[in-house]
Amino acid sequence: MVAVASAAKTEPLLPNLPSHRDPYYAGRWQKPKSPRYVDSISPGTGEPLGPVVDGSAADAEAAIAAAKAAFAEWRRVPPLERAKMLRAIADVLRKNGEELAMIDAADCGNPYAEMVRDAQMGAAQLDFYAGLVTEMKGASIPMGPDAVNFSVREPFGVIGRIIPFNHPFMFVAGKSAAPLAAGNTIVVKPPEQAPLSSLRLAELIDGILPPGVWNVVPGGKEVGQVLASHPDVAKVALIGSVPTGRAVMKAAADTLKPVTLELGGKNALIAFPDADLDAVSAAVVDGMNFTWCGQSCGSTSRAFVHEKIYDAVLERVKHSVKRYKPGIPTDPATTMGSIVSKAQYDRVLRYIDAGKQDGARLIAGGKPPSDPSLANGFYVEATVFADVTMDMRIGKEEIFGPILSIFKWRAENEMLAQVNQVEYGLTCSIWTNDLATAHRVAAAVEAGYVWINEVSKHFLGAPFGGYKQSGVGREEGIEELLSFTREKNIHINLKRRAGTH
Repeated sequence: MVAVASAAKTEPLLPNLPSHRDPYYAGRWQKPKSPRYVDSISPGTGEPLGPVVDGSAADAEAAIAAAKAAFAEWRRVPPLERAKMLRAIADVLRKNGEELAMIDAADCGNPYAEMVRDAQMGAAQLDFYAGLVTEMKGASIPMGPDAVNFSVREPFGVIGRIIPFNHPFMFVAGKSAAPLAAGNTIVVKPPEQAPLSSLRLAELIDGILPPGVWNVVPGGKEVGQVLASHPDVAKVALIGSVPTGRAVMKAAADTLKPVTLELGGKNALIAFPDADLDAVSAAVVDGMNFTWCGQSCGSTSRAFVHEKIYDAVLERVKHSVKRYKPGIPTDPATTMGSIVSKAQYDRVLRYIDAGKQDGARLIAGGKPPSDPSLANGFYVEATVFADVTMDMRIGKEEIFGPILSIFKWRAENEMLAQVNQVEYGLTCSIWTNDLATAHRVAAAVEAGYVWINEVSKHFLGAPFGGYKQSGVGREEGIEELLSFTREKNIHINLKRRAGTH
C-alpha cells in the first residue's frame, strides 16, 4: 500500500512498484527472448526505480501470436459480457488509483495529485466504452421485396497500441477500452521512459480478461516497429510526436493497415479585446499545462493577445504563473513536476536560450529552480516569453516543455494567418464575448478541437483529434469505438428457385 503523509507535514510518498518487469502475454509473465534490461530512473529525484526489460522483436512477435490466438474466441464473447469485464477493470483502477498515480509520479515526473485524476479518467473511459458496446450498429439498405441487404460491424483483430510518457497509466488503461469493447485483442507498448504503471496494471487485472486478450511488451523502437509492420497486427494506434507518427505510418503502409495517430501541437489561444481580463489571463496560464511542465500535445503554447489588452494580460500572467512551482512529483502538495528525461530537459533549456537569442522578452522563469532539494531532478521553472513573433524558434516549433510564447496582434486576418502558419492543428482556444466573432474564428482556425471561453478541458464523448500534422482519426467519443471495427455488407436473395418449396 502507499504510505500516507501526515496532516501536519506533507512528505513525498513511496510508490508500490511492480514486482514483475518482464513481458506479459498469453495471460502470464514471460521470460524475455533476449534478456536485455534497462534501469528506470525517477526524473524527479534521479533515484533508480529498478530494471525493466528492453523488449526485442521476438518478444513483440510472441505477444502478437498470443493476441492472434486469443482473438478467435474473444471476438465471439457477447458484447455485454465484454462490457462486464471492462467495468471490472475500471473498478480495479478506482480501488488502486492512488497507488498507480504514485507510480506514475515517480516514473514520469508528473505531480501525484494530477496522476490521481488520470487514474479516474482511465476508469471513466473504460466505463464509457463499456456502455457503448451495443452501439456498434450496421444498417439495412432497401432492396425491394425479394432481397435483404444489411451491414454489420466486426472487430479488426490484433491492435498495436503505442503509449506516450506524459500520461502513462491513463493512456494504457483508457486507450485499451475502445479496442477491447469492439472485440479486438491488444498488444501495448508502454513508454520506455515510464513503463512501470503499465506493468503494475497487468499485475492488478491479471485474470479478469481471457489469456492473450491484453498484453504488454516494454521496449523501445524495436517493439514499436514490429507492432506497426507485422502482418498479424490489423491496426496500430499511437499517441506521440509527429516524427514517430510518420515512422509508424510508413511501417504500417507495407501491410496497408489503418492507423490512428494523435500527434503533436503548437496550439494557439486567441484573446480578443472584449474578453474578460482576469478570465483570459488565467486561461493563458492554465492552457499551457504547466502542472506537467507543458508536456501535453494539447497545450496552448502560443497566446495571441490583442494589443488593447496586451499589457494588462501580461501583468496578470506574471503573477498567476507563480502558483506553478516545481516540486518533488510524489509530494501531494506539488503543483508542477519534472521534465521526463535528461534529453528533454536539455532540449527545453536550448529553447529558452533560443528565445533570448531571437529577441523575445522573458517575463517569468527561464531557468532551473534554485531549491537544493531539486538538484538531482530535471526541473525548469514555468517560463513565459512576451513579444514573440513567428520568425522565432519558440514561436513556431513544438517544444513539449514549460515555455509559453505570447504574441501581440492588431489585425484579425494577419493574426489568423499566423495561427494557421504552423504544420500542426490540434487545439485552439478563443476568448471573446461576441458570438459572431466566436463562430467566425472557430471556422477559420485549422484545428480539430476548439474551445470558446474555455481551455485545456476534455469532454468524454466529444471527438478529440487534429488537423494537418497533428494526427489521423478521432478519439474519446463513439468515433473511436467505431474506428476499431470494419464494416461487412451482406446481401440475401429471397427469391424462391425452381424446385424448392
